[in-house]
Amino acid sequence: MQNALQEPQTIVLLGGTSEIGRAIVDELASEATRTIVLGCRRPEEAHAEHYARDGREIVAEHFDAAATENHESFIRRMVAEHGDLDVVIVAFGVLGDQADFDHDPTAAAAAVHVNYTGAVTVSLAVAAQMRRQGHGQLVVVSSVAGERARSSNYVYGSSKAGLDAFAQGLGDALQGSGASVTVIRPGFVHSRMTRGMKSAPFATTPRVVGELAAEGIRKGRHTVWTPGVLRYVFMILRHVPRPIFRRLPI
Repeated sequence: MQNALQEPQTIVLLGGTSEIGRAIVDELASEATRTIVLGCRRPEEAHAEHYARDGREIVAEHFDAAATENHESFIRRMVAEHGDLDVVIVAFGVLGDQADFDHDPTAAAAAVHVNYTGAVTVSLAVAAQMRRQGHGQLVVVSSVAGERARSSNYVYGSSKAGLDAFAQGLGDALQGSGASVTVIRPGFVHSRMTRGMKSAPFATTPRVVGELAAEGIRKGRHTVWTPGVLRYVFMILRHVPRPIFRRLPI
């Protein structure tokens, strides 16, 4: 249960090695936070000691986003072991390379399965639990890539478009339940995932995304653009005619 200052006692990060996800946890965790769960495929790489504080329980758990059949039981186990879930952050994802996907449809399907299907199944399990407990915040890390798919990464962009639409609809469905959904839409973020890639306009860092995301979560916003200027950039790009959009260097 969050305290009177809206500080969560229990935080679950799905994508426990995600730089963006961890930056959000850094900003949300406080002296009131008693438990942090880092769910990822390789718990030994979660560096759980980063969050260690006196009296705080830090747990690195095996969580496979692709193993959708296990997601509901994973969430139920987290509740059985740690109690109510105040904040759950869905921050896992696969970027991949569009050129590889063009020649390997199976790899493309696997990426979409993680980015979209995996996020859907675990988010539904989290939403069901938050309805039962009558409170909680689900944070879904989307991407501006989902606002309009580009030829350079349309498989990734389409998976994020589906996730974003799902998360917005889930947030509406949770109205009145005491639970809520916040969708985070970062632009280009300098991180391990984008290392070696050409930077994009308004590029940012995980730390800045974490700060803006936490601010939006505390204020109860349903969508957080990071940086905020991208909201207006995509208001324009969304309506650019396709023949012109195809020629834009983005």
